[in-house]
Amino acid sequence: MNHAVALSMAFGPQAGLDLVDALTSVPALKGYHWLPSVRGDLLARLGRIEEARLEFERAAALTHSAPELTLLRERAAACVRPSDGM
Repeated sequence: MNHAVALSMAFGPQAGLDLVDALTSVPALKGYHWLPSVRGDLLARLGRIEEARLEFERAAALTHSAPELTLLRERAAACVRPSDGM
């Protein structure tokens, strides 16, 4: 995950997303809330807002931390296209 974030900072969000997408098939990461959280952030940075919202909601459903749950729900709620909320 850290490598994917670093790639996105160096080469753009698509580079990070490509690596994160490869990690989605790793069984040990199926319940790891940071995977959809990072994926949501990368998708949002690419302008793929609806997909990002779904990933933030998935991450929220996986976390057991109240502060993280609040943050992830806020991130999901913030995922609106410009024409949706304005």
